[in-house]
Amino acid sequence: MSEQKAKRSEDVLGLKWDRCLSDSVIKIAGGLGIGVIVSVFFFKRRPWPIAFGGGVGLGMGYANCQHEFNDPYNLRARLTKISLKTEIKPEELKIKVEEKEVKPITDNPTESSK
Repeated sequence: MSEQKAKRSEDVLGLKWDRCLSDSVIKIAGGLGIGVIVSVFFFKRRPWPIAFGGGVGLGMGYANCQHEFNDPYNLRARLTKISLKTEIKPEELKIKVEEKEVKPITDNPTESSK
C-alpha cells in the first residue's frame, strides 16, 4: 500500500488563503463589471452603481472566506458510490394504518355538539 503524505497545517492554511483571495478578487471584479454596465446603460454614467457592485462583490468574498475558515471539517466527496437495492418487500416497510371515525361537518355548530 502507498503511504499518504501528512499535510502540514501551514500548507492547508495557505491553500485556504489562496482560495479566499482568488475568490474575492473574482467576485469584486464581477461586481465592478456589472456596476459599470448598469451605470452606463441605466443610470447615465453615475458612479454609485460601480461602488455598489464592488461592495457587493467584496461582501460576498468576505462571507465566503469567513465560511472557509470557520468550517474546519469540510469534506468534499469526489466520487460517490451508489448501491442499488434489488427489491423492497412490504414486510420491511412496517406501515401502520389506523382507522378513525369521521364525523360529518355541519353548518350549525349546535348540531355537532349533540
